[in-house]
Amino acid sequence: MNVLIIISCANKKEAEKIAQAAIKKKLAACANIIEGVSSKFWWQGKIDNANEILIFLKTKRLLFKKIAKLVKSMHSYDVPEIIALPIIAGERDYLRWLSECTTYRTK
Repeated sequence: MNVLIIISCANKKEAEKIAQAAIKKKLAACANIIEGVSSKFWWQGKIDNANEILIFLKTKRLLFKKIAKLVKSMHSYDVPEIIALPIIAGERDYLRWLSECTTYRTK
């Protein structure tokens, strides 16, 4: 199954670094970096807010744990948002390309 993984980041530099690493290791076929996200959330018992950057990674569900480990090793947040949503349908050629591009390498 293919998934869309959403990761929120503190700044563009962090988002670029994480996205580049995921693509280079073939953990994801594509990364979209979306700037200008205004987030409101509970943190340490109070409502907080932040301007964040989102990464959308397109990948395979079976790579989620490896991506989560990679993100946590590079991320500045104590508890980074790393969630996966199923891709329930998609254009056939795009989904084939996604599958071909996600052949995880350790180097």
